[in-house]
Order: sequence, then structure tokens, then C-alpha cells
Amino acid sequence: MHGETLIMGAFLVVIVAVLLFDLLVVGRNSHVVKTKEALMWTSVWVSLAVLFYFILANFGHLLHDIDTPERLRQISSMYSPDLHYVTNDFQSMLREYRQHMGINYLTGFFIEQTLSIDNVFVILVLLQGFGVQLENYKKVLFWGILGAIVLRFIFIFVGSALVQKFDWILLVFGAFLVYQSVHLLVAKDHGMKDPQTHPVVRFLSKKIRLIPYYIGGKFWTVENRKLYFTPLFVVLVMIEFTDLLFAVDSIPAVFAVTRDPYIVFFSNIFAIIGLRSLFFLLAGLVEKFKYLKHGVSLLLAFVGFKLLLHSWLEEIGFKSWYSLVFIGFVLVASVTVSMLLADKKPAVTADPSAE
Repeated sequence: MHGETLIMGAFLVVIVAVLLFDLLVVGRNSHVVKTKEALMWTSVWVSLAVLFYFILANFGHLLHDIDTPERLRQISSMYSPDLHYVTNDFQSMLREYRQHMGINYLTGFFIEQTLSIDNVFVILVLLQGFGVQLENYKKVLFWGILGAIVLRFIFIFVGSALVQKFDWILLVFGAFLVYQSVHLLVAKDHGMKDPQTHPVVRFLSKKIRLIPYYIGGKFWTVENRKLYFTPLFVVLVMIEFTDLLFAVDSIPAVFAVTRDPYIVFFSNIFAIIGLRSLFFLLAGLVEKFKYLKHGVSLLLAFVGFKLLLHSWLEEIGFKSWYSLVFIGFVLVASVTVSMLLADKKPAVTADPSAE
């Protein structure tokens, strides 16, 4: 438990420190995030995520205090039943375990990043539907992501405890993901066409004092010694609510890769803290990659069937890196097909009379 507490504590401190630096130093003034800034921060978060892979690949055994062959066998049976060692000595087996852990983390991270693309679209609909000013996008997304970290921490570790106790839950997760993959293809929208009619919004309007206008970037204000919430607060709650819905898809998807709750948590957190910069980077491009939805649907179906067949896949020695290769192929293929089959619009010619 000492290693788990130490590494988890250090991880959270680093994440919170970087987020606070972004909020208090980089984003101390509300502004519209341009593509260049979004690309820079996306590169920062992806680089940190990849760096964390190397940390796990070299020191991952410390997470579960693995210092004896008995402890290694215990942790492997709990979290990595699909790992079949090809070496016999303890140090070599540790290297195999760390590599397995690192690949699982990296695979989970890319699954989360891929599924986050759909989340970007829904958040965009929310922000535009509520008429949020562009300069307030960054602030509301920051607090939305911070809340998502807390919610996912609870979700992941409760889910892991259930999986450890009731193995059949993996089959429920798998069936749900296969259903979602089909639903994603046939759904005409995300059920967010008019966010202001959403049940959560109607519920909040009855329970709290809401004022019908924005006050800069404030979530609430005090008038006549009474607390009033602004529409920006409703948007924040909606973002948290939609992230919780997406977590129902994404967290079981990563459990298809690993049963280690810490690896699921690390991959989830790196994906969602990079969601804000990814949002600004992709918001204008989501519509251009029209076949990306098909790729996401295929990915959900893949991890769903992987959960349904997990016992058989463990028996035949299905390798973790197979999933990573498949995810990369689906992403590249869906983007490539979208670009090749993009609608060709005729070039707009200038009106000579305008000169």
C-alpha cells in the first residue's frame, strides 16, 4: 500500500500543479484560445502521457509494492491474468510485467483520446447552445475537467472493486459497449440538440435561484444577500453530467485492456486533462472527419467483444499490443477515408463588381 499511496499522491500533485499553472499563470485573463495555443497544450499533455509510459515501464512494479516473486504472482493474477511470462527469474519477470503495464496504460490512453472526440462534439453543442462567450470557454472547461477527475476517481475504483468481486460484470460492460457501438451509428444526434430543455437543466431551475443572464465569467453572484447562479453554472453542471455519461462508455472500454484500477485511472486522467486543449484544436474539424464516428463505433465494438471473450482471449495468449495496433489502424483509417471522401466544394470566386 505504501507504493500505491506514494505514486498516486505524487501523480495527483503533479497534475493539480500543472492545471493550476495553466489556470493562474497562463490563463489568468479570459481570452479566446487560438489553434496555436491549443496545439501547444495538446502537445504538452500528450508528451506528459507518453513520458508516464516510460515511468511505468521502468518503475511500475513499485505501484503495487512488488518486491518478491510471490507478490508478483499475486498482483498478476489479480490485474493481469492475460500475462503469460516467457522468463523464469524474478528480475526478468518484473521487466515483462512493467512492459505489460506500460502497454496497457498506453492502449487505455489512446482509447480514451479516441472516445473523447465524441465528447468534444457534445461539449461544443452545449457551449454554443447556451450562448457562452468564446473567452469563457477555457474557464468553464477547466473546472469541468477538475470535477471530472474526482468523479472518475470514484467511478473507476468502485468499478474495479466490483470487477474483482464479480467477474461477470465484465460481460455486462462488454454487452453494453457493443450496444453503444450500434447506437452511435444509428443515432442522428447526441440527444443535445436543445440543451436548455435537458432534464438536468429543468431540474436545476426548480431547485436553485437562476438568473437569466451572464455576468462575465462568474458562476454565481450575491444580490440582496441571496446567492444566485448564472447560466454559466448550469453549463458547468451539464459538462460534468455529460462527462459522467461518457465515462459509462470509456471506463468499461479501458477495463477491456486492464483490470488494474490505477492504470485505468492514469489513462483516463491524462486523456481528460488534455480534453480542453483537444477541444479547441478539434472543435472546427469534427465535422470535416465525417467517418471518424464510424471509427469510434468500430473501436467500441472491438473493446466490447474483447470483454465478452476475455476468458478465451486469455487462454490463447492475446497480447496487449495487439489492441494498440488495432486502435492506431482504426484512427488512421477513419481519418484517411474522411479526407479522401471529403465533399468537394467549388472554389468561391471574387465578385468583380466588389472592386
